[in-house]
Amino acid sequence: MKKTLLCMVALCLVGGIFAQQQNVDLVVNVKKTGAPIQSTMYGLFFEDINFGADGGLYAELIKNRSFEFPQSLMGWDIFGNVEVRSDGAPFERNPHYVRLSHSGHAHKHTGLENEGFRGIGLKKDGTYRFSLWARTATNSAPQKIRIELVDAANNPIERKELEITTDEWKQYEIILSSPLEEAKATLRIFLTSEGPLDMEHISLFPTDTWKGRKNGLRKDLAEALNELNPGLFRFPGGCIIEGTDLDTRYDWKKSVGPVENRPLNENRWHYTFTHRFFPDYFQTYGMGFYELFLLSEDMGAEPLPVVNVGLACQYQNDGEHCHVPIGELGNYIQDALDLIEFANGDISTQWGKVRAEMGHPEPFHMKFIGIGNEQWGPEYPARLEKFIEAIRAKYPEIQIVGSSGPQAEGKDFAYLWPEMKRLKVDLVDEHYYRPPQWFLDNAARYDSYDRKGPKVFAGEYASHHKNRKNNFESALTEASFMTGLERNADVVHMATYAPLLAHVDAWQWRPDLIWFDNLRMVRTPNYYVQKLYGHYAGTNVLPLTWKQAPLTGQEGLYGSAVIDTNKNEIIVKLSNVSQENRQIVVSLEGMKKKMQLRPEVETILLKGGADEENTLDTPDAIVPVSTSATLNRSKLSVDVEPYSFNLFVIGYTD
Repeated sequence: MKKTLLCMVALCLVGGIFAQQQNVDLVVNVKKTGAPIQSTMYGLFFEDINFGADGGLYAELIKNRSFEFPQSLMGWDIFGNVEVRSDGAPFERNPHYVRLSHSGHAHKHTGLENEGFRGIGLKKDGTYRFSLWARTATNSAPQKIRIELVDAANNPIERKELEITTDEWKQYEIILSSPLEEAKATLRIFLTSEGPLDMEHISLFPTDTWKGRKNGLRKDLAEALNELNPGLFRFPGGCIIEGTDLDTRYDWKKSVGPVENRPLNENRWHYTFTHRFFPDYFQTYGMGFYELFLLSEDMGAEPLPVVNVGLACQYQNDGEHCHVPIGELGNYIQDALDLIEFANGDISTQWGKVRAEMGHPEPFHMKFIGIGNEQWGPEYPARLEKFIEAIRAKYPEIQIVGSSGPQAEGKDFAYLWPEMKRLKVDLVDEHYYRPPQWFLDNAARYDSYDRKGPKVFAGEYASHHKNRKNNFESALTEASFMTGLERNADVVHMATYAPLLAHVDAWQWRPDLIWFDNLRMVRTPNYYVQKLYGHYAGTNVLPLTWKQAPLTGQEGLYGSAVIDTNKNEIIVKLSNVSQENRQIVVSLEGMKKKMQLRPEVETILLKGGADEENTLDTPDAIVPVSTSATLNRSKLSVDVEPYSFNLFVIGYTD
């Protein structure tokens, strides 16, 4: 009896070990080349939230540079005899300026200093372009100011003098340098002559901006965006398109032309959350549509601008009285038509000429336009239809993006999708901010979508851990979900994570793809997932199956495969969300006789603890690691580690 029991226990142990060691046999059918993967498949969505533009990607270091905030001196400390004026300013849409006059005492000083955006970040040996518009106020005698960079301990670390030579408004510029690194510096200006002196549009930029442009972008952040290899760039939002009310919606026409004359706009995220309240959050429009189109071009991404459909934010406004009546949409529709002309029009056209005068005579070749953001209810398609009629009539080649509302399912979603089909939009923008498990449960979401209807744009999505962290769990569940986007590339043509950027000292919403302070930035694990998909997108889908079914969570595994006919690569993406090591055999079947597989396979592993994050102090805690494996004829045998995302790149010649 004891011997029998021991034998049974032994058999169970052996059986358990055998079960653990069983292979997961995956098949990639190379012969069945599937849907093409659009060049726009993986891209970026930018919205000015979390100080993402002013104080972030836009490299301007001075807050309230034109004294146009409702509190005219917000961001500034003044001393001596300083007066805010609005008579005789050089810029119609920025009417305020400051007058500096003698203090009335030899030992009292007149001037002002700016705090920047949670401080001014200075790099050691960095150089900075200080500029302002100025004039002598009441006589033609030259006036002088001293400009200082001051460290956090209130010590001047750089100072230069500037002479204002005329009573006509004129722009002046000097280059300042910093002998040390300082994250929380201030800019200080002294009047060093008798005065009076008028100043407007006081600006400080690093000279080392993205592409070296004046009025440019913060270089490290722009480089990180470019590094993702995006095929699409959606801008400027997001909820800022709608505005808290229609007066504060993002108006693209105010964001172009001379930067000094672009008016201030109140940011919709300015006071949305009382627990993350930032009353100093505004939009200077300094990084306007022209600069955003330029960034698209720099990155090689298709621009997807979005315009207001005549609806203010529906979360913040209840009822038709808050919105533009359908019969009064003419100006809003014209804004959309004029935007297409600004992007694509010949320089002989009104808005093409504006673009050319800004420095870009060639068109931007815009192909897409989004109409509205997260709207819902019958008021949205009723207005959208009017835009569609006008755009189709004048620009039939432009693809129109509509919306399925703010949710990934439910009443509004179920109502809007049939409406989008009825209106024959080209793409439907779906948004989902959901817990990690939702992303795993929805890996097969698009397997059953209508193949004949509009295509899908997954325009805003992020896996929201309960603590809203950019931890590895959120990244891994997104990677798992994205295998379903890739597998269904005939339906899904675009996908963009959201939000994109967040200042660690001034954020309203998390998680976010990239975090930064005044000097540093950190790429999150979610960033690296996006980067791997962006660089290994492929040109066509290949079927990847286990037991003749797509891999959508069986044994904790999610997978997809593509072929890149330009690079001669077969790419397999595998996500293992289980706590078990999986022994995987990938068999390549249906290869043409002339296709010769290279024996060495590049393997890329992204792995971390579920709650592990990258931080500004530990930016490389979770990064992709490349190694290699060996192909045995047409089979690849690998161990896929627990809780990991893996890429296998198999080269071939043909």
